[in-house]
Amino acid sequence: MTETTPATTPTKPARRPRPQVMRLTEAAATRVKDLMSRADGEIVGLRVGIKNGGCAGQSYTVEYARDLQATDEVIEDKGVKILIDPKAVLFLLGTEMDYKADKMQAQFVFNNPNQISACGCGESVELVPANVDG
Repeated sequence: MTETTPATTPTKPARRPRPQVMRLTEAAATRVKDLMSRADGEIVGLRVGIKNGGCAGQSYTVEYARDLQATDEVIEDKGVKILIDPKAVLFLLGTEMDYKADKMQAQFVFNNPNQISACGCGESVELVPANVDG
């Protein structure tokens, strides 16, 4: 008599869930909704990115997104859609986007764990890519 064992199918390792690149505070979400309601023309969301320049080396960018690019990282949080430039994803991982207003200014503020310094005027920052392995 011959014994047979059931064939085993190799299992794939469980995929680690993708971290959310950014999250928004209630204040930021409210401001994004307000901006989108005032936009002239159809807007699909706000596009957030990083550009080189300024005394610390880099600056955050925020602009209306009129279309969705195939390479955009799409964040939906608190009823708004944020599109992340793919070149900025590693620099923005873990970032909280807030909105602050006082008597002298109103602006989006990025609380970013990948920021290692900022210039004195607050217009530019120095960022390092997030460590996704550790």
